[in-house]
Amino acid sequence: MKIRFYNAKILTLNEEEKFEVVEGELWTKDNLIAYIGQGKENKEEKWDRQIDAKGNLLMPGFKNAHTHTAMTFLRSFADDLPLQSWLYESVFPREGQLTEDDIYWLDILGIMEYLTSGVTSNFDMYFFPEKNAKASIDCGFRTVQTSGLNNFGGTIEQLEEHYNIVNDMGELSSFILGFHAEYTTSKELMEGVASLAEKYHSPVFLHNAETALEVKECKERWGMTPTQLTDSLGMYQYGGGGYHCVHMEDADFEIFKKRGLTAVTNPASNLKLASGVAPIKRYLDEGIALAIGTDGPASNNCLDMFREMFLTTALAKVRENDAACVPAEDVLYMATTAGAKCMGLDDCDRLAVGKKADIVMIDLQQPNMQPENNTVKNIVYSGSKSNVALTMVNGKVLYEAGKFDIGFEPSEIYAKANAVIGRMK
Repeated sequence: MKIRFYNAKILTLNEEEKFEVVEGELWTKDNLIAYIGQGKENKEEKWDRQIDAKGNLLMPGFKNAHTHTAMTFLRSFADDLPLQSWLYESVFPREGQLTEDDIYWLDILGIMEYLTSGVTSNFDMYFFPEKNAKASIDCGFRTVQTSGLNNFGGTIEQLEEHYNIVNDMGELSSFILGFHAEYTTSKELMEGVASLAEKYHSPVFLHNAETALEVKECKERWGMTPTQLTDSLGMYQYGGGGYHCVHMEDADFEIFKKRGLTAVTNPASNLKLASGVAPIKRYLDEGIALAIGTDGPASNNCLDMFREMFLTTALAKVRENDAACVPAEDVLYMATTAGAKCMGLDDCDRLAVGKKADIVMIDLQQPNMQPENNTVKNIVYSGSKSNVALTMVNGKVLYEAGKFDIGFEPSEIYAKANAVIGRMK
């Protein structure tokens, strides 16, 4: 498949890792970007499709660096509760009723929502990883997974099996080691994860320092924060990171710097569950990598990276009482390039020749994107899902002008999702 985009604005990164907008053409061949430039005369080129961008922007797809996709079935079901009550009284009892087939259909619903938000890959943590991977592969979407291993389900042997199976399912599927969180996972299981990380040279990810209570109780149990405990177990010899990372101590920041870890911020979920506001400015000031995730659709409740970007910068400004901190350029980098690096997707981190053709077209011909004083700032401060005109993953257009090309009718997916929650007690 060869596709030519022309009359386009193209968001690229220069040698200083700063965004630049160039005008011209972008060509894809199969699943790769084959050309970016002013266009060239080549009468022998035979295109499968030519797309007139009409002055709209091509940019790298967003990377949703932390989510639980199949939790779509609990959207707006268990709201207005603190984290512990939300988890133990509403979420865990119903998650225990899920089947493998449920996961498949609920994942597809989430994938559809990702596509409408310009997300071309997600970093997922949920049950039945093989079914999760199959849903993504069947839709043509790209998913990286990690494990939600904890005391309530799973073993180290199963984790190793998932790691090997999912990493062998194709180029749209990969798996990185992890576990749910310190407060749900025994020391023996955590030690087992650390051993697998050493065996496979894998990074490790987990929910980390999401609430003040989590950190307080961890220190009561072990005399250390979750970051300090997991580091003491040898968890981060090959990198990794944490989701949320709201309530961090000085020693935690030092560990993140020393180990080259990534903090994945989830501002909407943290606000809705009253977990707190992450210290984004300090991460940036100390050179710690940052990525952005939505968290799951039960705690957010939507999978919208535009909202996450705005909240990431706006909350930081309020937290620091500094309107100049955490600028839009840094936030867009977190949502695209940094997210890709966090997920091990170095070939999907930017628009450049030889990179994977994971591309989003942003409709600039709408009132909220005019005038074009600064395109990057427009995306972060005024952009919305309504501006996503097209989402391409691995060289295939999966969403365009409000229509999906994923092999399923939306009505079928909606019916399946409603049936899942409808049968639960």
